[in-house]
Amino acid sequence: MSQRRDDGGRGDLTDEQWLKLKPLLPPQKAHTGQPAHDHRRIVNGILWLHRTGAPWRDIPERYGKHSTISSRFYRWRQAGTWQKVWERLMQQADTQENIDWEVSFIDSTVVRAHQHAAGAKKGESEDQALGRSVGGFSTKVHVKAEGFGKPMHFVLTPGERHDTVAFGALVKGGKVKRQKRGRPKHRSQYLVGDKAYSSDEIRQQLRP
Repeated sequence: MSQRRDDGGRGDLTDEQWLKLKPLLPPQKAHTGQPAHDHRRIVNGILWLHRTGAPWRDIPERYGKHSTISSRFYRWRQAGTWQKVWERLMQQADTQENIDWEVSFIDSTVVRAHQHAAGAKKGESEDQALGRSVGGFSTKVHVKAEGFGKPMHFVLTPGERHDTVAFGALVKGGKVKRQKRGRPKHRSQYLVGDKAYSSDEIRQQLRP
């Protein structure tokens, strides 16, 4: 049994957030003879899981069966639903001028992997962004954020990899399609990072 405390749903979607998210999700199926699994309830269950770090089986009953929640999460991931939602939200933010294209920030953080993650077959750890560093078995998350702090792109590598390994993919990622005509945006005027990114090679890549 997980020792993490239930937050009582304090991080559930607000009505305002749900109104923005609802049109971007797959259509809700019509009610049948079986109980309907409402999208909002399911998404709140997924958010609870990521907020607490608990196992699927520990999701509170108010969100529904954990098997239903996990099934929809993985199904939508396979279908690219989460990526499409992300892209649409970024597009909306750009249209509303809520993305700062003048400056971007890049950094990374190491996330410890669960001990069971160490069971990957030889050669699969690299594909799953798992590796051994001083802190143990881990994954490194590289992030690029725009000037207002919204994350624009993520790159995953094994935990022992240096930040420069993901630099190229990081700065090129996070393209936002324009709602009107025009090429997708992805590059800011200025890039801010710590000394891990201070090298002649990176400066060369940043030159126009």
